[in-house]
Amino acid sequence: MKIGISTASLFGRYYSEDALEFFNKNKIYNAEVFLESYGEYEPTFADVLNGKKGNVNVHSVHTLTTQFEPQLFSLNDRAMEDSFNILEKVMTCAEKIGAKYYTFHGQARLKKLPIIINFDRTGEITNRIIDVCENHGVALAFENVHWSYYNYVGFYSELKKRASRLKATLDIKQARLSNVFYGDFIKEMGGDIVTVHLSDVKEDGKMCLPGKGVTNFNDLFSRLSDVGFDGAFIIESYQKDFEKEEELFESLEFLNEIKEKIFK
Repeated sequence: MKIGISTASLFGRYYSEDALEFFNKNKIYNAEVFLESYGEYEPTFADVLNGKKGNVNVHSVHTLTTQFEPQLFSLNDRAMEDSFNILEKVMTCAEKIGAKYYTFHGQARLKKLPIIINFDRTGEITNRIIDVCENHGVALAFENVHWSYYNYVGFYSELKKRASRLKATLDIKQARLSNVFYGDFIKEMGGDIVTVHLSDVKEDGKMCLPGKGVTNFNDLFSRLSDVGFDGAFIIESYQKDFEKEEELFESLEFLNEIKEKIFK
C-alpha cells in the first residue's frame, strides 16, 4: 500500500521532471507522472525523468488525454493509427521510468447530442490498447471522469465484459463532479482498482488538499479495504487548491495516519 503525489499537483509550478526532483528532495517516494505535452510523450523524455527522479517510484503515468486518447477510437483510420503511434511512444516512456499503470480517460463527451456507445467496438479497441500497454509491462487502468464516457456506473462493467484484462482508477473528485457517490464506483470497480486519486472539498464546494475539507476519508479507505484494494493512493490536486508546497506534506501525513489505522 502506497501513498504518493501526482506531478499534476504541481502543474504551473514545476515541469514534470522538476516535480519529480522536488519529490525526491523531500523524500516523497511514490508518484504518478503527468505527461503534459507531445514533447513529453517522446521516449527520450524518459531519460530526462530518470535523471531527476532519484529514489521516487513511479506508480503510474497519465497524459493530457484530449490530445490523442479519444482518437484511439476514431472512425478515421488515419487518426486512429496516428494515435496508436503516440500511445506506443507513451508506453515506451512509461516502461523506461518504471511505471506499471496507465491512468486512462478514453473518449470525451464533447457534444450535447445523446451518446450511444457501441460496447463491442469499444471493447475491441480497448483490447488493442491493452496489448500495446502490456508489451511494455504496463496495465491499462480506466478512470472515472465527469467529461468522459466513464462518468456513470455501468460503463466499466459493460467494458470489462469485453476487455477482461482491464484495471481501474478511482477519482473521488471526478465522482463528485459526475454527481455519483464514490462508493458506487468502488462497488463497480471492485478488486480492479489499482490507483485512487485523492483530493478534498470544503463545505462551500471549493476544492482543497486532503485533510483540509469535509471528505470522510475513513469511510473511503474502509470501502476500499473491503474490496481488497492494495494499490496506490495518489494526491491529485489543482494549482489553486493550496498556496505552499509544504501543505502537500501535511496531507500525506494526514492520509498515512488513516491508512495505518484501516489497512493493517
